[in-house]
Amino acid sequence: MAIRNIVKMGDELLRQKSREVTEFNDSLCQLLDDMYETMVKNDGVGIAAPQVGILKRACIVCVDGKTVYELINPVIVKASGSQIGKEGCLSVPGIGGEVERPKKLVVDCKNRYGQAVRYKVSDFTAVAFSHEMDHLDGILFVDKMIDRE
Repeated sequence: MAIRNIVKMGDELLRQKSREVTEFNDSLCQLLDDMYETMVKNDGVGIAAPQVGILKRACIVCVDGKTVYELINPVIVKASGSQIGKEGCLSVPGIGGEVERPKKLVVDCKNRYGQAVRYKVSDFTAVAFSHEMDHLDGILFVDKMIDRE
């Protein structure tokens, strides 16, 4: 595993739409392992492949320090409710603000081995899923911020 450099706001790469993952191989596993290590090293609760300079539809969420969600080609099947909370981002250092996100999500995706997975998440985990999935479409939390702190 290796710690990768985090792409910062202002780099056009963060505004591009990521490509679907079509090959589930050692290279993907290495990317996911590196992303996880990079996220942990930087005290994050989520990270998306574009944040380490890779335009692939892959992200990781771990809000409790134990449960690691690896989302490959994620799609929101259902979103419900609403919550507003403070967010920050490894790619947007020094800025935080209030963002409205769904309270509950149902997400279909693949795991690192290409197997279909469905996650039903709520509360802060739903926030993190939504935040990281936005990265895959070139959207940053500052685009959705309703109040800056």
